[in-house]
Amino acid sequence: MAYQTGSIYKHNGSWCLKYRITELKDGTPSRVHKTVMLCAVNGEQHHPLCEKHTEHRTKKSVEPVRDKIMQDINAQSTAPQHDMSISDFWEQKYLPYCESEYKGKGMKPSTVRGFKQIWNQHLKTHFAKLTLHRYQPDNARKFLASLKTTQGKNTLKHIRGLAGAMFSEAIERGYRKESNPWHVKLPKDCKETGSTQHYTLEEAENIISALIDHVDAQLVMALSCFLALRPGEIAALKWEDFDRDNVHIRRSVVRGNVDVPKTPESVASLPLIDAAKIPLLLWHKECGKPKEGYVFESRNGTPVDLHNLIARVIRPHVEGLKECERCHKVPKKSSAKWKTLYAGRRGACTIVIEATGGNYAVGQALLRHKSMMTTLNVYKKAITPEAFRAGMKMLQAGITANGRSN
Repeated sequence: MAYQTGSIYKHNGSWCLKYRITELKDGTPSRVHKTVMLCAVNGEQHHPLCEKHTEHRTKKSVEPVRDKIMQDINAQSTAPQHDMSISDFWEQKYLPYCESEYKGKGMKPSTVRGFKQIWNQHLKTHFAKLTLHRYQPDNARKFLASLKTTQGKNTLKHIRGLAGAMFSEAIERGYRKESNPWHVKLPKDCKETGSTQHYTLEEAENIISALIDHVDAQLVMALSCFLALRPGEIAALKWEDFDRDNVHIRRSVVRGNVDVPKTPESVASLPLIDAAKIPLLLWHKECGKPKEGYVFESRNGTPVDLHNLIARVIRPHVEGLKECERCHKVPKKSSAKWKTLYAGRRGACTIVIEATGGNYAVGQALLRHKSMMTTLNVYKKAITPEAFRAGMKMLQAGITANGRSN
C-alpha cells in the first residue's frame, strides 16, 4: 500500500481526518475509507492526541495530530493485514479461479487437470501449513533442490510455474505484499528430462496389423500415428466431421468434458490418407453407416473413454501379456513396443518430415502448431538410419551435379 498523508476537512463544526485502509469482506481484501474526528473548531478535545485548547482551532494547528495518526496507519499498512494458508488459498481462491473465473469461463479442463496433478503430487505436502506471508524464496529454492534427483527438469519447471502463478494471483488480490517468492532459478544440477517416445513407421504398421480383429482400435491408432490427432480429439470425433477427403478437427474431450480443441490453431482440416481412410470406412460399415454421432461412442451416447479401449484391447494385442476382453484370450505378442497413444502423434511428425524430404512446414501443419519451434523442439524426433543414408545420397548427388556444371 502506498504511503498516505491523510486528508483534513471540516464537517459539522469539527476538523476530521480521512484515509484508506484494507479490510476483509467475505474473506477478500477490500480498500475502504475511514474517517476520524480530530477536534471541534471551537477547541473542544475529541481525539486523545489533540491537546485541550479553548481557542479557535485552525486546519494548520491540527496537522501535527494528523501526522501522528497517519504515522501509525502507514506503519500498520506495511504489516500483514491478513495471512492465509497457501492450502486454503489454493482450495478457496486459486482453483475456483482456474475452473470458472479465468476469462469468464475458466481454463481448459486439460490445463486444470494438469494443475491438480502437480498440486496433489508435489505442492500440497510441501506447502502444508505454510502461509502466503511467511513463505520466502529460500523455501522455494530448497524445495526444488530436494526434487532435483527424482524429478526431471521439465517437471520442476511445471512445479515452479504453477506455484509462481498462484503467488502472483495472491499478490494481485492483496493477500501478500512482498514480491513473488517463486522468482527463483532451477537447480543447476537438476536431472535432465528423458526424451519422449514415438513410433516409427514400421512400429505403427505392426501395431495396426496386430489389431486386425478390432477395426475401431485400428482406426484409433491410424488417426494418432498417421494424422497426428491428440487422444482427446480422437475420442471427440463425430461422423459429421468427415467428408470424402478430409477430417475436420472441431472439438476435444478431457475426462468426459467436451470442449473446443487445445488451441485455436488446432481447429483445422486434415487430408485423409488411405492408411486412415480404409479403417474408417470399415468401422463406418460395421457401425451400420451412421450419418451422425460420435465415431467412438459409449453406451450412454457420449465419447468413449480411450483409456479403457487401450487397457482392454489395444495393449493386450501389442504386448501379449494379458487377455483381451473382447477375444477372451491372450493374444500373441506383436513385434512393437507400447509407448502410449500420444507417441503416435510424435511419430507422425517425424514420419511426414522424412517422407517430404525434410519439409518441416508440413510437420507443423499436420500437428497444427502455432510455432515451428514447438514442432521441432518437442515433437520432431531423430531421423531413421535409412532416412539419414537417403539424405547423404542426396548430398552426394548435389555435389556431383555441381561438379559437372563447373
